[in-house]
Amino acid sequence: AAVPPGTPVLLDSGVRRGTDVVKALALGATVVGVGKPLFFSLAVGGERGVDKLFEILAEEIRVAMALTGCASLADITGDVVCTR
Repeated sequence: AAVPPGTPVLLDSGVRRGTDVVKALALGATVVGVGKPLFFSLAVGGERGVDKLFEILAEEIRVAMALTGCASLADITGDVVCTR
């Protein structure tokens, strides 16, 4: 079902890599949470582990955007993903 315009959509389940973030945004998410990877990174590497997580996610998002021809987050639309 369609979500009324202006309704925030938050996704926070199963996000493990930057491509998951791009897919979620393309399918209409307003906010994408990365809770579990954040806690794993914190447990293993402390503050530096969390910093590294966000460095990796940012690079994966940049690569996914480049591969789909998106120059900005606003360019990430449903056209960049295949759905059944």
